[in-house]
Amino acid sequence: MDAKRPAHPPADGTDGSGDAPLCLVTGASGYIGGRLVPELLEQGYRVRCMARWPERLRDFDWADDVETVRGDVLDAESVARALDGVDVAYYLVHAMTGGKDFEDTDREAARIFAAASRAAGVRRLVYLGGLTPRDVPPAELSPHLRSRDEVGRILLDSGVPTAVLRAAVVIGSGSASFEMLRYLTERLPVMVTPRWVRTRVQPVAIADALRYLVGCASLPADVSRAFDIGGPDVMDYREMMQRYAVAAELPHRMIVSVPMLSPGLSSHWIGLVTPVPRNLARPLAESLRHRVVCADHDIARYVPDPPGTPLPF
Repeated sequence: MDAKRPAHPPADGTDGSGDAPLCLVTGASGYIGGRLVPELLEQGYRVRCMARWPERLRDFDWADDVETVRGDVLDAESVARALDGVDVAYYLVHAMTGGKDFEDTDREAARIFAAASRAAGVRRLVYLGGLTPRDVPPAELSPHLRSRDEVGRILLDSGVPTAVLRAAVVIGSGSASFEMLRYLTERLPVMVTPRWVRTRVQPVAIADALRYLVGCASLPADVSRAFDIGGPDVMDYREMMQRYAVAAELPHRMIVSVPMLSPGLSSHWIGLVTPVPRNLARPLAESLRHRVVCADHDIARYVPDPPGTPLPF
């Protein structure tokens, strides 16, 4: 395998037809998917969006430039229809807000999507998962990170060349992690916080995450693996809050961490202060205890970083 062949924009087609490659984006109404679609269109890809409620996509600026299909990742027939003729499929869905059984739901959905992708002759799967500490056994991971890791492994085992991008925290206005950070910092000049504010992480800017996602669409066919993605900064959540306070021209924040706030209490606290729903805040809070730092930056061998990137926090 030539590890230095970079990804490249689509040419005039994949089968001699002259048509640009067709990308399926699941989760197109979500934070990542909704921003990925216009990036793919700008690079010349054709885009099909699968959604349980396609009408929710009508308000996006790109709605008239894509094909939309109704589908549910738990419905094998609708997934098969959505994947018909697709070259590259982006798997950007999760069941974290679906209750305590979300791991089972995520597992079933990933298996359906993997099998359908192989049957449809999809050339490439791309999945944005979570960065997990490599020295922690799966059984000791938070349910959120354990599920994201398992979904990645299911897709990698599909028989379809797969790129799994593993990100710790995606930073950008509107992301759950960023909004949690922003609201806590803006609303609480003095914070008594859980211990996880001392956890070190390696955030990645949304612009860089999107660039890597787009670049993975044209990876060489013999590349099927996970890639860690992150920015140049490794810091804990206290430092992230203080840096945000400086950028927002807020006074220095007083942050005191205590050991007694459980994930349940943490999620309740987050739900009271921020717009992040409690059913999403809980799995996120449980994951914040893990140190998540990139082990490598191999993605740059295939999707080169322009000068000045990856962006700092």
